[in-house]
Amino acid sequence: MKLISVNVGQERSIPNAKPSGKTGIYKLPINTPVRITSVGIRGDAICDTKHHGGPDQAIYIYGAADYQWWSEALNRELAPGTFGENLTISKLESGQVHVGDILQIGEVSLQVTSPRMPCVTLAARMGYHAFIEQFRQAERAGLYCRVLQEGQIQSGEPVQMERYTGETVTILEMFRDYYEATLDEAKLRRYLVAPISERARVEKEKQLQKLLAKEG
Repeated sequence: MKLISVNVGQERSIPNAKPSGKTGIYKLPINTPVRITSVGIRGDAICDTKHHGGPDQAIYIYGAADYQWWSEALNRELAPGTFGENLTISKLESGQVHVGDILQIGEVSLQVTSPRMPCVTLAARMGYHAFIEQFRQAERAGLYCRVLQEGQIQSGEPVQMERYTGETVTILEMFRDYYEATLDEAKLRRYLVAPISERARVEKEKQLQKLLAKEG
């Protein structure tokens, strides 16, 4: 695999999205080296910090295989950064990746923590509200990652993937389960031993406590 594009966004106004009216989703490719820190790309805007950003969602990745699927589905070409991802990677299909897998790009190590869930900002970016449901049905969520090793990267660098060896879940499974009203105890405990994002962990812990209280 190869790092096709590094994409950075500046804060700008966006209509029909979240109350702040501001977003960093409009990301454009840059050809110069960038610094990856524990909280993301230096200089990249994150406006909705309640739902995006932070150590466990420091970097958002989208794959060229998923972009190709969308180009065919929408009958138009989509430029890198369209989905608001920081890194666009060749030959990557996000649904097949596991939570905990590590992507190595030069000196930078990124660990997959969760899928991206569609929201009104993404729909506004794409130009129509129904895109939220379309994104859900497509099941091509992309990857949120935490930064295990900071460093500098640039487009064109090779990308290596190291599979997580512990008990985990796939990104596709986690994406689908997000929409399930109830998960059984075994499934919830499997999530809680996997290196999922902190936002997801808090939610799964609440679900487990609620389930145990109901059964007890």
